[in-house]
Amino acid sequence: MKFNLPVILLNANLLLPYSEIKLEFDDDASKNILEEAEMFHDSKVLVVTKTSIDQNILLNELPRIGTVAKVTRKLELPNGKIRLVLKGVERARILEYLVPSKDSIESIISMFPKEKIDPEYKNGIIRKLYTELETCIDKVPYISNSILSLISNLEDLNKITDMIVNHLPLDINKKLEYLMEYSVTRRAEMILEDIYKEQQLFNIEKKIDTKVRKELDEDQKKFYLQEKINILKSELGEISPKEEEVKKLKQKVEELDVKESVKTKILYEIDRYENMSSMSPEISIVRNYIDLMINLPWNINTEDMNDFNLIRENLDKSHFGLEKIKDRIIEYLAVKKHSNEVNTPIICLVGPPGVGKTTIAHSISKSIGRKFVKVSVGGVDDEAIIKGHVRAYVGATPGKIIDGIKRCGSSNPIFLIDEIDKMSSNYKGDPYSALLEVLDSNQNKYFKDNYVEEDYDLSKVLFILTANDVSNIPYELKDRLEIIHIDGYTELEKKEIAKNYLIPLICNSHGIKNIKISDENLIDIIRYYTKESGLRELERLLSKIVRKLVTEKVVNNKNITLTIKNIEKYLGKKLYKNNEIIDEIGICNGLAYTNYGGDILPIEVNYYKGNSNIIITGSMGDVMNESVKVALSYIKSNSELFNIDYEAFNNDIHINVPNIAIKKEGPSAGVAITTCLISALSNLKIGSNIAFTGEITLRGNILGVGGLKEKVIGAYINNVDTIFIPYDNLSDLDEIPQEIKDKIKFIPVKKYSEIYEYLVGEK
Repeated sequence: MKFNLPVILLNANLLLPYSEIKLEFDDDASKNILEEAEMFHDSKVLVVTKTSIDQNILLNELPRIGTVAKVTRKLELPNGKIRLVLKGVERARILEYLVPSKDSIESIISMFPKEKIDPEYKNGIIRKLYTELETCIDKVPYISNSILSLISNLEDLNKITDMIVNHLPLDINKKLEYLMEYSVTRRAEMILEDIYKEQQLFNIEKKIDTKVRKELDEDQKKFYLQEKINILKSELGEISPKEEEVKKLKQKVEELDVKESVKTKILYEIDRYENMSSMSPEISIVRNYIDLMINLPWNINTEDMNDFNLIRENLDKSHFGLEKIKDRIIEYLAVKKHSNEVNTPIICLVGPPGVGKTTIAHSISKSIGRKFVKVSVGGVDDEAIIKGHVRAYVGATPGKIIDGIKRCGSSNPIFLIDEIDKMSSNYKGDPYSALLEVLDSNQNKYFKDNYVEEDYDLSKVLFILTANDVSNIPYELKDRLEIIHIDGYTELEKKEIAKNYLIPLICNSHGIKNIKISDENLIDIIRYYTKESGLRELERLLSKIVRKLVTEKVVNNKNITLTIKNIEKYLGKKLYKNNEIIDEIGICNGLAYTNYGGDILPIEVNYYKGNSNIIITGSMGDVMNESVKVALSYIKSNSELFNIDYEAFNNDIHINVPNIAIKKEGPSAGVAITTCLISALSNLKIGSNIAFTGEITLRGNILGVGGLKEKVIGAYINNVDTIFIPYDNLSDLDEIPQEIKDKIKFIPVKKYSEIYEYLVGEK
């Protein structure tokens, strides 16, 4: 009898009848296969193991025997993946492979006829299999004896053979041979052959172990004789190099300012090292541990500078702005000097790339006279990288924290932990939980690294963390952090930083006097050649210009004056231009906040005859899609207020956000989407000089949003002069530079009707 089943292909894995396998899928093709199996095939699929690792699947190269399997458990995970358990049912002959679509394979199969076996012969084979397997398990310790209880009462030889194969220590190629063999008697013979081979291999391994053990005994004998030689040398007044080394190590331990338990631990390891044979593979591990413990700065601290005016002056010399972090450091030092007992803060600097988060930490260390150490934890997914490996493992090392303390040689450094929002958790552990023990002032006084195995006091360390996106940090860790947001720079701030900091620094590194670049040229470079919140790209471009000027002077003996044309010669044509929004019905400006700063978010709406369909394009995320639904419901319920014919909602409405390749997400576009829909449906033109931000509710209330400063800066760069903001965000205007507030009109609103009245009045 022929019938068809959808196919699941396995790489480097195999499913035998009467066994189970756990799989996890996240691609749409696999999910479609599972849905088809549930709907049309009683949750059955055909599992086939690929014999080639080539990604390009050739149907004529796929095996002609597979395993019919049934989905016994299925779980849909929150991350969109599907986890399932497949149980093998029986072998099947594959008559033909079919490809109904690009991402799926189906098969036409038939089942193998039952093999006729003489009952007495079958019982004899079963008894023989059980006896030989029992003997093998007694001799070979790494074969589980659980298989004996599973097959003890079975009479189905087909089932017995497949279950035994699944428990034998065989590689996938050997198990594949069993899968391809449909004759049950031949499978039984193959099992007996493999059991005999396994016993022979184990006997050979035992002989090798005995030989190795004998050689180790010889090494012990050599070590004993060597020790006698050392004693004789001692009697003769001669000291071996190792003894001299051990003597110096013990002297260093006595000089350490540590508690007695730590000294005892180090001396114990030194004694171990002294008594070890030089041939021992563990001797280097013990020696490295001793070096680490002796060289850790157990109670070595640096004195903080107490001239607060000088500290502030040094910070201002190295960094423009960043007032919040500068003020916080001065406050910390002042309180520490006043009370001499203060909890060390855990500062987390959050902001886009290139705004100076890392460099300000280094500047703080220089200004207050502390050592500086930096570790980057971006991409870390193993908590052992934070807390170290247990010394029992080969290649064990201390964690990044202890390693950093050792490198800087101080117990109270400025310790920068960079990119904490880019860590992840998996089966290796949770690095975020490990960081809790490092940072929490109630725990870090007794921090224990797995490698060091002794408490180390981290309470005097001033930890400064950096992140681009605070939302990626788990709440348990975020709750312990003092978060300071560092926003992007405006064009005028970038110009001042370039003139007073970057250009002098670059010129000094190139061995020339400070060059002069006009304010107009600097603004052009910033506006048309960079698109960032920070300063990294600007620094690279200024370095490029300085190199060109130095080359002209050295090679051609010319002094060049920079002009607009020179800039294009050195940097090429302009890379960026401001977004241009023309005054058209159905188009308006939202505001966006990205890792590179703020920008305007043009939104466009069109409608045409249809069936009330809503089409959304522009890579909008789930939250923005929700905003569209809320906006439409609000407009429909107030269509008379907005002068919209209700029949217009019977049309198909298309909402698009240009730059489709870029993902957009967040609720703050709700007001802009609402305005754009009203503009299209009521023929109300919105000026390109106006922008909107805020979340809207079904009742037309306007809710506050985040990142207002960055959004306003982006609007300012794009020539927007009027911005509607939520009334809840009024306090955020204090953070916006005065030169921007002088040129932009801010209109705070609580309800959308206020916006509409303004727009109609402007018209």
